[in-house]
Amino acid sequence: MSRTIKGPDGKPRCQWCEQTPDFFPYHDKEWGFPVTDDQRLFEKICLESFQSGLSWRTILAKRENFRAAFHDFDFNKVARFTQRDVTRLLKDEGIVRHRGKIEAAINNAKRAQEMVKAEGSIAAFIWRYEPNLKKNFKPQSVSTSDESIALSKELKKRGWKFVGPTTVYAFMQAMGLINDHVNNCVIRDKVERARMKFKRPE
Repeated sequence: MSRTIKGPDGKPRCQWCEQTPDFFPYHDKEWGFPVTDDQRLFEKICLESFQSGLSWRTILAKRENFRAAFHDFDFNKVARFTQRDVTRLLKDEGIVRHRGKIEAAINNAKRAQEMVKAEGSIAAFIWRYEPNLKKNFKPQSVSTSDESIALSKELKKRGWKFVGPTTVYAFMQAMGLINDHVNNCVIRDKVERARMKFKRPE
């Protein structure tokens, strides 16, 4: 069975794009391209945490609402959220109203601040876990890896919440630590070129 579908331009894209037309821009311009911006990395960790048990389609449709509710995921601002903010967010129909996940995002913002102080940046820490993939690795064939398990374990050790190995692997796929576009996807080579030019944070 083909693992691609035709995109709006007739060229092949990863098959998961068929779920909704909204996936094409995300797939073509974001998914898999390497990221070092701490605010974007924090946003993605939070959104992947909110996705736990749900679909990315649900989260992507609400992403702008999440950004408004969490001050564009500025972790220095989110870290100052209080119980009053939790109550406010639980009433916000534009996001996923799950107390545990909301409280985890606030907790993780504080942990993000600690990470920046200890490591220099979130990016410097996260990119240490970039997998060294073997040539015979098949894209989109696994939902966890040794690296996502190790990163999940270390994040939990540092007090982060809702960061299981599957959540972390999805985060790594999206933020470019892995090029998981299938081999005949038209975007795969673009991501690979971006990764080759990409300067890893120190």
